[in-house]
Amino acid sequence: MHKEELLELHQIFYDIKEYYQMINPDLKFPKYTELKITPDQINRSKLEHKYAIFILCSEIAASMKEIETISSRGIPDRMRELAERTLKEMDAEHEN
Repeated sequence: MHKEELLELHQIFYDIKEYYQMINPDLKFPKYTELKITPDQINRSKLEHKYAIFILCSEIAASMKEIETISSRGIPDRMRELAERTLKEMDAEHEN
């Protein structure tokens, strides 16, 4: 996936996060917020955006449990796994 496509995907999930927070202002996305990365930060690396997307998706999926019933309860765990894999990629890239 090209960086521009990742940025667009990041924006879509960011908009979903904003929507859920509008419905329920008590919803927090602490791990995503801690990253301090938003879709408009085009200077950040492709891997950083990929990692942010997985973290954000994980927290969105966890939040969905609070708002509506979802059939696949494993989504947050799978997103965390993908985020961890991406973090390892980022670490390897920084070592080179």
